[in-house]
Amino acid sequence: MNAWPAWRSAPARVAPGLFPPEVVVQVKALACELPATLGVPLSRLSTADIVRQAQRQGIVATVSDKTVWRWLHEDAIRPWQHRTWIFPRDPDFAQKAGRILDLYARSWDGQPLTGDDFVLSADEKTSIQARFRRHPSTPPRARQPMRLEHEYTRGGAWAYLAALDVHRATLFGRCEPTTGIAPFDRLVTQVMTQSPYREARRVFWIVDNGSSHRGAACVQRLQTAFPNLVPIHGPIHASWLNQIEIYFSIVQRKVLTPNDFRSLAEVEERLLAFQDYYQRIATPFEWRFTKDDLAALLRKLDTTALAAAA
Repeated sequence: MNAWPAWRSAPARVAPGLFPPEVVVQVKALACELPATLGVPLSRLSTADIVRQAQRQGIVATVSDKTVWRWLHEDAIRPWQHRTWIFPRDPDFAQKAGRILDLYARSWDGQPLTGDDFVLSADEKTSIQARFRRHPSTPPRARQPMRLEHEYTRGGAWAYLAALDVHRATLFGRCEPTTGIAPFDRLVTQVMTQSPYREARRVFWIVDNGSSHRGAACVQRLQTAFPNLVPIHGPIHASWLNQIEIYFSIVQRKVLTPNDFRSLAEVEERLLAFQDYYQRIATPFEWRFTKDDLAALLRKLDTTALAAAA
């Protein structure tokens, strides 16, 4: 005999510590609400906040934080976390992003790239400071991590400009006092005057819409200097499509954190030394995000935007 229907219709007979499924569902739904819709002066909810709200709304008389955490863990619901997001606002987002994804897949205008076509991803990492610690850092020891003096003086900053050949894992970079058209053009010249780019049929440069390389003026300037250079501008607010940003995140973790330098020159020395070290051990990034994935993402975002506007 199946006792489940009787149990479901008689929640009062549930053993202590067990909760009917409808209670679990309501608590999960509560966790998926923004605090403002609940009328509480919070920016995000903890398990304790959810317990208080569930009790206030009469969903449950008593429940532990650990139980609520376990329920949320089942569906990977973490209302105490957040991430920033920018909805695509470029009307040509799909077309511009699609061109970049095609290049990563070694295709252009529906045709495969040839052996003398190259794809570079470039950008600037701004304001890399040299922080001089007031006392020397100490190395890690048994049961003690590396110690870093909290107080420091500022010793100036670099802008690190870099370009990554996405299919060869080859890097080019330079440190400049500031960003701007002239520093970026120096990076371009540094790359385009070397083999195989100097003799290449086409060299595609994927860049964002920063002031150093924005718009039609950038295209004309670069192609006048190097006729085989093809600038490719990504959509607005789409740095996640630019593979050089992956490398910059590696630089941030492996080179600049913690920030402890004795001079501004040492910052430059370490950045350029790491660049050489990295490309000796690196392989091209395994880029798996395709145009089909892009189409699915944009459909999902359209649905989310419509729901938010309703």
